Amino acid sequence: MNPIDWVGRAVAAAGDKKARELVVLDVADVLGITDYFLIASGSSDRQVRTIAEAVEEKLKEDGLRPLRSEGTAESGWILIDYGDFIVHVLTEEMRAYYDLERLWKDAPRPELPELVEARQALGS
Repeated sequence: MNPIDWVGRAVAAAGDKKARELVVLDVADVLGITDYFLIASGSSDRQVRTIAEAVEEKLKEDGLRPLRSEGTAESGWILIDYGDFIVHVLTEEMRAYYDLERLWKDAPRPELPELVEARQALGS
């Protein structure tokens, strides 16, 4: 599987747990340390934890383990680093504070089928 396929799997796992505002950024040309960011919001610390755990579990089932993870649900932000892509799961408040989409506004946003499905499931 190539990195964007793995990102799609992570999007699907996050979407299954009702993650909000799912965004994928292609940061390969502007960052250099990874190819993609997946950014997802949870409405509470508990949902942030649930989303992060679902992503890790799904990718582990598929044979991919994170290189490292940082943060806690209680801090409002969990980062899961898979090397070729990084998953950011944040509370809505922390997402507004850090505003990663603004920081990486020049990065292309691939429109994956899994993103469309997750949005449709949420009715947005």
